[in-house]
Parts: sequence; C-alpha cells; structure tokens
Amino acid sequence: MRLIGRFLGYFEARISPFPEQPPIRPPDRLLPFLWHYVKDCWPWLLLMALLSGIISILEISLFSFLGNLVDWLSNKNPATLLQEESARLRWMALVILVLLPLAGFIHSVLLHQTIYGNFVMTIRWKAHRWMLGQSYSFYQDEFAGRVATKVMQTSLAIRDAVLKTLDVLVYVGVYFIGAMVLIASFSGWMMLPFVLWLCLYVSMLQYFLPRLKQVSRRQADARSEMTGRVVDSYTNIMTVKLFAHAGHEADYARNSMHRFLDTVYPQFRMVTGLNVCLDTLNAWLLFSVGAAGLLLWTNGQTGVGALAVGIGLVLRLQGMSNWIMWELSNLFESVGVIYDGMHMLSTRQEITDDAHAGDLAVTTGRIQFQAVRFHYGRDTGAIESLDLDIAGGERIGLVGRSGAGKTTLTNLLLRLYDVESGRILIDGTDIRSVRQESLRRHIGVVTQDTSLLHRSVYDNIAYGRRNATRADVEAAARRANAHHFIVELQDSAGRRGYDAQVGERGVKLSGGQRQRLAIARMFLKDAPILVLDEATSALDSEVEAAIQENLSALMHGKTVIAIAHRLSTIAAMDRLLVLDAGMVVQEGTHEELSTGEGLYAQLWARQSGGFLDESLNAAGVAGR
Repeated sequence: MRLIGRFLGYFEARISPFPEQPPIRPPDRLLPFLWHYVKDCWPWLLLMALLSGIISILEISLFSFLGNLVDWLSNKNPATLLQEESARLRWMALVILVLLPLAGFIHSVLLHQTIYGNFVMTIRWKAHRWMLGQSYSFYQDEFAGRVATKVMQTSLAIRDAVLKTLDVLVYVGVYFIGAMVLIASFSGWMMLPFVLWLCLYVSMLQYFLPRLKQVSRRQADARSEMTGRVVDSYTNIMTVKLFAHAGHEADYARNSMHRFLDTVYPQFRMVTGLNVCLDTLNAWLLFSVGAAGLLLWTNGQTGVGALAVGIGLVLRLQGMSNWIMWELSNLFESVGVIYDGMHMLSTRQEITDDAHAGDLAVTTGRIQFQAVRFHYGRDTGAIESLDLDIAGGERIGLVGRSGAGKTTLTNLLLRLYDVESGRILIDGTDIRSVRQESLRRHIGVVTQDTSLLHRSVYDNIAYGRRNATRADVEAAARRANAHHFIVELQDSAGRRGYDAQVGERGVKLSGGQRQRLAIARMFLKDAPILVLDEATSALDSEVEAAIQENLSALMHGKTVIAIAHRLSTIAAMDRLLVLDAGMVVQEGTHEELSTGEGLYAQLWARQSGGFLDESLNAAGVAGR
C-alpha cells in the first residue's frame, strides 16, 4: 500500500495547485481567458488526450476482431482455428488483458491524481489572488457571496469545459473516424447510414446547443444573484431579526429564485426536444444499418461478421451519442458560466502598484496632502483641493460633521482610493510610488465598524503581526484590557480562550469586545503611523479609561490621525483640524478652538455627555 501511495503521490505532485507567479489580469476573451488558466497544465492535458485517442483505437480494434471472429466461426474448421489464427488471437488477448487496462489505468491516474484536483485549485488560486487585489470600492458594489460564487463556479466550469472538449473531440473523433474506416473496409454501402446519421446529428447539435449556451449564460448570472442574496441575508442575520424581516428576506430570495427558474424551464424544454430527436435519429440508424447489412448479405456482398460489426457499432454509438449530447450540453453550460465569470474575473484593478514600486521607508512619519482632490467619481463633494502638512510624531484630531471628508481623508492615506489630482507624501515619498502592502504595513488602523475574521481570537489579534508569538498576542490583549474576557470565552466546539472562534465578523462578541480585539491588534502591529477612526466609540467610559493610558503610551513618538465625534477623546491632541465640505476650515488646539466662534466651538457647545448633537450631523454635507 505504501508503494502504491508513493506512486500515486508522484502523479499528484506533477501540477502545483498554488503557482508562485504574481497574479495578472486574465484576458476578457474566451479562448485567451481559458489559456490563461490552462497553460500551467497543458502537457498533462495533452498526454491525457493522447491516451484517450489510443483507447479509442484499441476499442475499434476489438470490433474488427469481433467481425473476424464471427466469420471464423461461420467458415473455419474448429479443429484448425486456433492454429491458423493464433497470431491474431494472441494480439487480441494482449489488447484485452494488458493494453486496454493499462491505458485506462494511466488515463485514470492522470485524470484523477494529476489533473482533476490540482487543475481546478490552480484556477481558484489564481482567481482568488487576482480578486484580493481589487479595490475597496469594487467590493462595495458587489455581494461578497456573489464574488465567491463566481470564483468557485468559474473554476469548476473551466476545468469541465477543457476536459469535456478533450474527451469529446479526441475520443469521439478518433473513435468515429476509426469506425468509418472499419465499416468501409467491409462495405461502402454500410458506411452510408453512418455518414447520414453524422450529418443529421451535427445539424441537431448546431440547432440546440447554441440555444442551451444562451440559456446557460443567463442561468449562471441568475444563480450568482440568487446565492448572493441568500448569503447577504445570512451575513446580516442580526439586522434581519432586529427588524423582524424574515418574511421580507424570504420574498427577496424568492424573487431571485423565480428568476433562476425562469432560465431552468426553457433549458429543460430544449433538453426534452433534444432527447426526442436523438432517440428518433438513433432508431433510424439501427434500422438502416441492419437493413443494409441484411440486404448485402443476402446478395453475397458481405459476410456475417460485417453485419455483426455494423450492429455492434450502432449500439455503441447509441450510447455514445447520448453521452456526447450530455457532454456537449454540459460543455455549453460550462461555457455560459465561464462567460459570466469572465466579466468579473477579468475586471481591471483600479488601484495597482507601479511596475517599479518599492517598499516605503518611514523615518519620521511626516504626512503631506498637496492639492488633493477626490470626489468618488462625481463632479463635486468629498475633498476639494486639500493642503495639509502633519509633522512626524504629531498627533492630529479630525473634527467635522458627518460627510465632511474625515474618513475619506484616511482612506486616501491608506490608498484604498487613488486621489483624482494632487498627491500624498509620507516622508517625502509619494504613496503611489510604493507597494500598497508596504504602505499599509506602516499604518495601524482601528475603525468604528470593527470587523473580525471568522477565526480564533489568537488569529485575529496576530493578524497585526503574523510572526507574533503567543506571549506577544497575550501582552497586546492585556494592554487593550481584553485578556480578562478572552480567557472566559468558549465556542460551540469547546475551544476556549484565545483558541475560541469569534464567529463571522465577530458576531459572538459584543461591540466593545470586538473593539478591544481590534485595539490589541493595533498594539501588536506597532506601526509608526496610527489612524484611529472612532477607535473607542464602542467602549463604555470605564473600559475606555482603563486603556486610555496604554493608548497614550502607544501614540508616543508616532504620527497619529484620530477621528472622533466624542470630542473629549481627542481634546488632548497636539492639533485639531476642523473639516467642512472636504476643506480644512479651522485648525488649532482644543483650548484655542473651543473659545472662538467657529464650527468647532459650536460642536463643542452642543455636545451632551461628549457626543455630537444629532441635529448638527443631520445638517452636515452629504458624502462619505
């Protein structure tokens, strides 16, 4: 068993499921798109196709032997048959007992060990890496479930399309040509029904299959939409329950399911028509070959063996024609899925690294916004000609109504969006000239809407520094005042403490607990630039006070940009910037701004318990 395992393991390792090449954009045309994913596997696919052709030839040789055998039994002397035909009998024994099983074994090993699993995983790996590089705005416009479905469906469809094409074109092509040659060697008249059948069969496929392809393309998109809606409901299950909208969500999903069924019914109507036509055509072929064979035999123009071979080939082709029909039907369905997925998977990445981009080197952490303009693709709104210079190690507080451009400013710094004009510098380096991952490694971020990965507590905190030890993670959790509740956690599988799973987006934790894990992750990352976007908004006053001292220690010597509606949390910053309509309208310390008559003084005066008056927020400029 160990030897067999090593033998199969050799073939399983012939194709790397995770190629190391950097992800590149797939072409947006079918054949180049397919070649993009096939090129790493083509030698093994070619070898598999070659074996399919060999198996076809060997099977045809069996029919030739069958015809000879029938003639021998009719005409030869049983006493001398074995001696006279010993060479051909030995050859056919070799074909039946050795060559066919061996070719089938090697074909199966190539298909199942080398190609079947690795090929589809290679496609998924390439597609997933490309989709990870899509911009933040791309995912704002798409269902996460829809994207995942297209990656998974398209990878399977590419594999099935390629394998079915090779099987159908090679196996059936070689088989049918061999069958025609064999029948022609007995009688040209017996070959005529096969030629007519082939012409009618191809005409039938030309009529039905393109129509099935069109339906399949619509069906693939409808399936993705249906899956996306269902996943969206599950992802936001708390919102569904809080608003008692289970019935509404069911109707929302049912609408997409109806649209999916609207593609299923036409598909199966055509399948029914295709089945009826094929059964009629096959019945005609059987009758024609049998009638032609009998007529030729009665006239002495062919032997019994030719009739046996003709009938045998008809029966074989009947089963094969049904197989071809379903293979081609599935092939066109796969092509429809590929076309649907190709439009998403070949989408250009909006935010890309320059070909010569290097790593960012942060020395002091100085940040400069120079004439920055950004409108989310609109004519106005968000940020308009912003100039801002933040010294290295300076702690800045951003203040303003909702929609003033505070979060947009930090998103531009993180290069989640590219500026429409102007530039952003860190220590004199334009952030567009460095790799995105290098840029973001130097910036620690805690946002108001904390999203955790559906993994363990340890994995979520260690996300801040992948080489962190267990002790490092626990130390960060203690600094974030999170260790005491972490050790009490237990998930449904019995995992405890730092090994407990937090659920999708951290749903098993309270908002304050999620926020403290995010802060622990930031402690661990220890980046020279910190962005705090309502970092303590989900914490109660007691917990906030407990970690405020550690936050202050973490901010020491770092460049900090903090956003807060609760102005008391940023009053101690070195400088406060008041934004309105994407422009800095005031700047200074809390003491300087709170005693004046500007917007900051209005916001400070209208606070109740440290929160902004909602009426001011409602009056803010619409935007992000």
